[in-house]
Amino acid sequence: MASARRRWIGLAVLTLPTLLISIDMTVLHLAIPQLGADLEPTANQLLWILDIYGFMIAGFLVSMGVLGDRIGRRKVLLVGAGAFGVASLAAAYSTSAEMLIASRALLGVAGATLMPSTMSLIRNMFPDDAERTKALAVWMGGFMVGSAIGPLVGGLLLEFFWWGSVFLLGVPVMVILLVAGPFLLPEYRAPKAGRLDLLSSVLSLGTVLSLIYGVKRIATHGVDGTVALAIVLGLALGIVFVRRQQRSTDPMIDLRLFRYRNFSISLASLMVGLVAMGGVLLFVNQFLQLVRGLSPLEAGLWMLPQAVSVLVSMQFAPRITGRYRPAVVLAGSMGVVAVGVLLISVGTLAWVVIGMTVMGLGFGPWMLLALDRIITTAPPERAGAASAISETGQEFGLAAGLALLGSLGTAIYRGRLDSLPDGLPPAAENAARESLAGAVETAEGLPGPVGPAMLDAARDAFTTGLQVTTLVSAAIVAAGAVVIGLLTRHEQAPTQESVGTTEIVQETSDALS
Repeated sequence: MASARRRWIGLAVLTLPTLLISIDMTVLHLAIPQLGADLEPTANQLLWILDIYGFMIAGFLVSMGVLGDRIGRRKVLLVGAGAFGVASLAAAYSTSAEMLIASRALLGVAGATLMPSTMSLIRNMFPDDAERTKALAVWMGGFMVGSAIGPLVGGLLLEFFWWGSVFLLGVPVMVILLVAGPFLLPEYRAPKAGRLDLLSSVLSLGTVLSLIYGVKRIATHGVDGTVALAIVLGLALGIVFVRRQQRSTDPMIDLRLFRYRNFSISLASLMVGLVAMGGVLLFVNQFLQLVRGLSPLEAGLWMLPQAVSVLVSMQFAPRITGRYRPAVVLAGSMGVVAVGVLLISVGTLAWVVIGMTVMGLGFGPWMLLALDRIITTAPPERAGAASAISETGQEFGLAAGLALLGSLGTAIYRGRLDSLPDGLPPAAENAARESLAGAVETAEGLPGPVGPAMLDAARDAFTTGLQVTTLVSAAIVAAGAVVIGLLTRHEQAPTQESVGTTEIVQETSDALS
């Protein structure tokens, strides 16, 4: 009895990091206006602040999983928790954009230790299949609860404290993990751990960062020699990485999994959705605060309907995915998300909130079925590798959406700033062209009607950027829905014998009801 109680208390400790990561994804977007006014980052620096975290997680997720198998999963989890706490403090008290980018990068590396370690420890702590299903449901529930309360928690913090307070959320959580972990969590090392391939991690990270740097530079400097060099370097590193994985007897990413049709289709659909979500969230949070003039708490409250709609869709997702063919569920859910994004492009407060809510309704069945297919279509001996690739793809998709669509929106914003009022000081004009946050901060100190006129022009330009970016996002998701629907049109609905994450999410839905 005591052992069972200890396992479930340990599960509560393991759920805290997942809850924190889910909250952290929301609160940082809400902090953009305050952060921009204090540190005055350039538009490119702001994008790096937001997406370097996801890229570092994606780059090191698989390596940290292998490291945990070799030296101990609890040990890696606790070391990562300590690093996450230190990096959170550094981020909270950053005095420059460069320091915050470096802190966020360290947070990403530390965060890469949390996901694989928590999931693998749950598998070891709960050997019984029924108990493990319930435990994983609680663990997944941490993400959904964090998504629901994130806007409210972030809004409250930013209403009464400075932007760095959103990072301090991680400190007490990691302290609890460090104190309770050694007593409640078992240690585990894999009998036949894979080889730690740091060179592959460096190659994959170099590929992504080089390509993203090139894309971001196009938005600010146009196509030049630096852009060409960055893109060529990224492609070259990518080719070396793929060839290394193909030749390795113990690859970092098992490329053979992509031969399974359902695995590849489902992973591609997830990444398409998260690319769209990353770009939309970036602009919506700035729109609410910098264009509509809402406080962080008010913006957080307006984001709650979207989080609630995700929870509602998750309630019905198991029934939908168990009854209808994959083509109907995947393409239909993606279509609902595309409609939601399209509604956001109207560019008014009401339609932005309605659009976000509609998006949430589509994401539940889509994410559930895609994850289920990724895990269940891979051979049992490759289930761990499939899960790692899935998590990496999701982090990369979200970060890529921030980077690519963020760069597009920035380019449109600057291109539309051709109606700034005459007589504007050069410093004020440069601040306005750099970012909307800079325009809002500078306009307050300008005399007469010049400040309001500049602010109106900047807000109009940003709204145009929001509209174009969301239209592009809607087109990407809609095109993905058509392709996915065609590729899965001959597949039948799942049978009663089908198992996987559907059971887990059904348990989660029952627990949240």
